[in-house]
Amino acid sequence: MTQPSPIKIVVLISGRGSNLQSLFHAQQAEQLNVEFAAVISNRPQAAGLQFAQQQQLATTVVDHTRYSGRESYDQSLIEAIDSHHPQLVVLAGFMRILTPQFVRHYAGRLINIHPSLLPNFKGLHTHQQALDAGVEQHGASVHFVTEELDGGPVFLQATVAVEADDTAEVLAARVLPQEHHRSPAAVQLIAEGRIALVDGRLYFDDTVLYEPIQLGG
Repeated sequence: MTQPSPIKIVVLISGRGSNLQSLFHAQQAEQLNVEFAAVISNRPQAAGLQFAQQQQLATTVVDHTRYSGRESYDQSLIEAIDSHHPQLVVLAGFMRILTPQFVRHYAGRLINIHPSLLPNFKGLHTHQQALDAGVEQHGASVHFVTEELDGGPVFLQATVAVEADDTAEVLAARVLPQEHHRSPAAVQLIAEGRIALVDGRLYFDDTVLYEPIQLGG
């Protein structure tokens, strides 16, 4: 059986790039059928850039501090991404709120890994939000990005139990491995053509997906 051609992806990071590393290791283990077209960061000192360079992946910095506004920054970011002609853009710890212009440009081709069970706990400090709310389950979500912050269609989630003595740091440490395990799975579903966003509606194996695929922790 002929192996399908890998899809080209660009990964956007702002920090250590731990989800980038999980994607790379899955690809090396032949569990993820992608070609890393580039790794792009808004921070020149992002530790994930060093990892990418060590693996001989193409890297680019589009430093947000050199721009006067979000619109001009995102336009330059679009140009940097599009020079690699990716089929998918993965936000892997990219700590920027994206403009509607950017999101529309990559409609159906832009996914994010978020450390909560969306639609609960959007934005930052999700683990503390979960503790403050007293929930019994927390986790991570992979979703297509829309103009609503952390509000796009979610197609994959992983859950972990919240323990009575958890701190935000302890809970974060329990959730992070789930991000690392599920982000390659999510990208592989797209690479295989099994997950798609068409006209704002999620499809899984050509059937409308009404609830996220749930994976236990």
